[in-house]
Amino acid sequence: MEKDTFVIGVDYGSDSVRSVLVNARNGEEVASAVFNYPRWEAGAYCVPAENQFRQHPLDYIEGLEYTITQCLQKAGKNIAAAVKGIAVDTTGSTPVAVDKTGTPLALLPGFEENPHAMFVLWKDHTGVNEAAEINEHAKKFDTNYLQYVGGIYSSEWFWAKLLRTLRADKQVREATYSWVEHCDWIPFLLTGGTDVHQMKRGVCSAGHKSLWAVEFGGLPPEDFFATLDPLLSGFTSRLFKDTYTSDQPAGNLSPEWAERLGLSTDVVVGVGAFDAHMGAVGGQVEPYHLSKVMGTSTCDMLVAPIDEVKDKLVNGICGQVPGSVIPGMMGLEAGQSAFGDTYAWFKKILLWPLQQFFAQSQVIDAQTAKSLLDEISAKIIPELSKQAEQIPLSENNEYAIDWFNGRRTPDANQLLKGAISGLGLGSDAPRVFRALVEATCFGAKKIVDRFNEQGVPVKGLIGLGGVAKKSPFIMQMMADVMNMPIRIHKSEQTCAIGAAMFAATAAGIYAKVEDAMAAMGQGFDAEYIPDAEKAKIYAKRYQKYTELGDFLEDHITNSKSPLISDLPETGTKAQEPHTEAQKQKEEALESTSTNNTK
Repeated sequence: MEKDTFVIGVDYGSDSVRSVLVNARNGEEVASAVFNYPRWEAGAYCVPAENQFRQHPLDYIEGLEYTITQCLQKAGKNIAAAVKGIAVDTTGSTPVAVDKTGTPLALLPGFEENPHAMFVLWKDHTGVNEAAEINEHAKKFDTNYLQYVGGIYSSEWFWAKLLRTLRADKQVREATYSWVEHCDWIPFLLTGGTDVHQMKRGVCSAGHKSLWAVEFGGLPPEDFFATLDPLLSGFTSRLFKDTYTSDQPAGNLSPEWAERLGLSTDVVVGVGAFDAHMGAVGGQVEPYHLSKVMGTSTCDMLVAPIDEVKDKLVNGICGQVPGSVIPGMMGLEAGQSAFGDTYAWFKKILLWPLQQFFAQSQVIDAQTAKSLLDEISAKIIPELSKQAEQIPLSENNEYAIDWFNGRRTPDANQLLKGAISGLGLGSDAPRVFRALVEATCFGAKKIVDRFNEQGVPVKGLIGLGGVAKKSPFIMQMMADVMNMPIRIHKSEQTCAIGAAMFAATAAGIYAKVEDAMAAMGQGFDAEYIPDAEKAKIYAKRYQKYTELGDFLEDHITNSKSPLISDLPETGTKAQEPHTEAQKQKEEALESTSTNNTK
């Protein structure tokens, strides 16, 4: 490539959206901008105690416009004309109810403040009962419709969230025409889509979360869903059959969005995908190397030649889908429901008394109190890491289970809870923090063990994301626990850079994404080598982690604690008690024919 051309990668995370403007010739990051979701930041529409996490589409739209225009302003006006492509990644499964035009219901009059009309964030677990029903229901069929998603359907995914939403809110149920993933909706928005049937759905989200497979001819048959719950009757006809890899164009930038962003309608918008999948590409994933995107949760991606793994099904992961990461390769996904979120939870515990008493202080003013809290908050995790690193490693140290947001893989179970064990009067904050970090590393090892046990060998580890870049303490422990080296990618924005690589491919700058990876990849800048002596001790502690986890899972599974969806829904005017579920189904039968003709 002789002339500089530019592409934009947009990365939607749990708390914010980031856009990067990248030189497609060499991968140089020319400008970047971040937008924190204001409604999410204020805690709107979420009920953490009930695992309800919703995001308003306006947070996404405002962030999209702000970050891209900021990038162009920072880079200079002359660059806008040289921008050739945009691609988007998002969290997932993060779906939303839409009308026939593909408009999220929360953007329509009467639904603006209704959480059930908003995007259901990946970590929303209100659909645990629905996921359990899907898993039980699937056993009734000769075809195993769960075989390509690890054999277990999760409450974090598409169908469980759809069914939960239809049951929970009659007003939303009657207005819902279709159900759309965040990563599919943003390209549809940018290209000016007005008919949900014309939306190009990515194979990434469809295969890993929606039960789509070539072997099924698309989604499972109508009978699978209609016999699960009459609310789902006819729904597949309003969804999709075809899917697309992310090297393909979704269309061109619409006149409206071209004007809003200051770009040309010649700009190509690529098909969307999930953040970790594009992040693996941005982090230059290699066959049989586990690419670990480590942030609030982890998503672990592995690619392998299709002809080498096509007959191997890895149980208990988040699916294996041809082309979901790199077109022409099998993409396998696993991950942990809480990683950085575990550390953030412990930090909140430690900050709680300071937040309470600083607000009531008669010694310092409000501004000083805020400044102190901000300073302490920023220093807690680094200082805990420093102190925890100095604790001698012993078989008898405190230990923990990392299921603070349930378990994603291996073997999804969002009802599971975290635990801390071996506590004594000498168990201070650094010791407990150390146990939590170790637990997240042990959880990561469980994933590697599952791949290895089922015939898909993990030959190397690649660390990506904020935790990988910012915490040598955690990464060294990860290498010791795994007893494998872990390379850390140089880029701090691998998801956004990966999106930029796909944008360059969709725009025709590169013939295939591997060419974009080779030209635009930034390489690695750190490697953690395992300590052989520590690895031996961790192997013994890993056995304790496994035993405690087995005990805890057995206790929770056999207890009679209420399920999440047995608790009352909050935050919406159109609530119906869970005890009226059967009545809702009967009402739905009457409204189904109406919905099918909208």
